[in-house]
Amino acid sequence: MTADLPAPAAGSTTGLLGAAQIRRLAEQAGVQPTKTLGQNFVIDPNTIRRIVTAANVTPDETVLEVGPGLGSLTLGLLDAATAVVAVEIDPVLAGQLPATVRQYRPDRAGALSVVTADAAAVTGLPGRPTALVANLPYNVAVPVLLHLLETVPTLTHGLVMVQEEVADRLAAGPGSRVYGVPSAKAAWYADVRRAGTVGANVFWPAPRISSGLVSFVRRASPATTATRREVFAAIDAAFAQRRKTLRAALAGWAGSPAAAETALRAAGIDPSARGETLDVGAFARLAQHHPDRQQDA
Repeated sequence: MTADLPAPAAGSTTGLLGAAQIRRLAEQAGVQPTKTLGQNFVIDPNTIRRIVTAANVTPDETVLEVGPGLGSLTLGLLDAATAVVAVEIDPVLAGQLPATVRQYRPDRAGALSVVTADAAAVTGLPGRPTALVANLPYNVAVPVLLHLLETVPTLTHGLVMVQEEVADRLAAGPGSRVYGVPSAKAAWYADVRRAGTVGANVFWPAPRISSGLVSFVRRASPATTATRREVFAAIDAAFAQRRKTLRAALAGWAGSPAAAETALRAAGIDPSARGETLDVGAFARLAQHHPDRQQDA
């Protein structure tokens, strides 16, 4: 898929990284992709173009990229945005990324900021990124996405590539077979939708499964007097025992089945329903009627 794209010469400002360039950069850095860090590098320029286009990045935006790896997506984002803030947990890759940008996009080198950190724990970032575009490691995709939506309030939209099964769960709506904790928690922050599928053959090494693209647009959280933590606690409890009715599943959360039923009825929810039928607004109402909150009122 990359044979029609010539290898850019050093200092070239055209073209994106293909398989030969990615492997050469990895060799220069002494890097072998590891399963521990979920490293699967995109080696197909057409996929990079597709991701950048689907992300709807505008020229005035600062983009947050997580796990830039060897820089294939970073170059595409630098072509589209004002600046890129790249968060990379691997210090070797983080150290090499600026040199890669200087080689392939010398006129854009000043637009890149690299933060060597775990994206699931990072709290302060340079600039004010408004878009998140990332190839997220499969094993931490959901906690990373939720953490960034919580801690980077300037993010208004984004596109992430995750394991296809995770993509389905993030974008699922109430009533879907795969609707669950990731779906409801992501919906607290944003409108989340599937944006396509990416085959395994565009990665090095190739994963055993396909990836899914997920887009999001931030929206206001549901109106409630409960905190986000309280709402998320209700979501966790409701899905901990999926096959049980909410009256039974929420018994531990509320203190007893009877207390759970009281809270559910106060929130306008049928106690015999199951968690997968509730949207995030219903969970917000439910959290508002937790017994402890009623005692404090």
